[in-house]
Amino acid sequence: MIIGVPTEVKDSELRVGMTPVGVRELHDRGHTVLVQSGAGVGSGFPDEDYTTAGARIVDSADATWGEADLVVKVKEPVASEYARLRSDLTLFAYLHLAAVPDLTRALLDVGTSAIAYETVQLPDRSLPLLAPMSEIAGRLSVQAGVHHLMAPGGGRGILPGGVPGTARAHVVVIGGGVAGTNAAEMAVGLGAHVTVIDTSLPRLRQLDERFAGRIDTRVSTRTTIAEAVASADLVIGSVLIPGSAAPKLVTLDMVADMRTGSVLVDVAVDQGGCFEGTHPTTYSEPTYRVHGSVYYAVANMPGAVPLTSTVALTNATLPYTLTLAQHGTDAALDRDPALRAGLSTARGEIIDPRISL
Repeated sequence: MIIGVPTEVKDSELRVGMTPVGVRELHDRGHTVLVQSGAGVGSGFPDEDYTTAGARIVDSADATWGEADLVVKVKEPVASEYARLRSDLTLFAYLHLAAVPDLTRALLDVGTSAIAYETVQLPDRSLPLLAPMSEIAGRLSVQAGVHHLMAPGGGRGILPGGVPGTARAHVVVIGGGVAGTNAAEMAVGLGAHVTVIDTSLPRLRQLDERFAGRIDTRVSTRTTIAEAVASADLVIGSVLIPGSAAPKLVTLDMVADMRTGSVLVDVAVDQGGCFEGTHPTTYSEPTYRVHGSVYYAVANMPGAVPLTSTVALTNATLPYTLTLAQHGTDAALDRDPALRAGLSTARGEIIDPRISL
């Protein structure tokens, strides 16, 4: 099989779909890997590393996409890439189609088989290809939030852990999954007062045990969220409904009741965001103000640490990429129910029922 690894084109996206180690694994099994020139530079992998691993370096995106049977990338295609989609192509990437109807239509129009990293699901309902980026995004969400809590970042000017005689920052994490747990760990490590809100009482019990009483836990209700947000300095939105748009759990009325200079970081922005008023931002312009609070909604947050992110992503995706390359798309989907769960579109039809137009 011919596997294409194009350069990412989204704003400030420095990750790449595969490391040289991944290329070597495919090459040693007899597959051809095309890497667009410069695709890995932002992650610390020059073209020479890919050549040594057995890749063929190609000069253009058109050649990378055009010759490939399987394109492995990080972020969903943007409008400038839609013309490269084909009926005989399999696309393996983060897609987040519930929030990008134009991409869904483009995939359907040409009949591309599109497999979404974020909906590949194991029998225990875990999401093995989303988990590493959720870990990174959760940790970065607190780093970004704390930066913007400082007065030069537009925030209240409060230190997360305070100092003796001063109040600690109150960090509210909505959603106790992978991203939320990692956010809580970072916030606790900085000495903040942390509250985690989730719909699952068993999950809250697990978190209470994990943090040994160092966090407060609350069952998610509209009233609980409103009360917590009103006293928060930093709110992390990490709600996930796999494959579906995120629910709007923090309303504009709740934001209006927050203190001026509070910060809200919407980790769920790829799925439409879980704060009312969220719209995607980029690292070029990461924030905007709503009712005196600072919204941070960068849609490719892990792209800020591309070396860590690219290695972590390839570690997770490579076994599935090998399965697709070794057996072909249809046979691979038949062999692996987890991979089949990630199939979003094929032959001009929506396969994942959670996607709608």
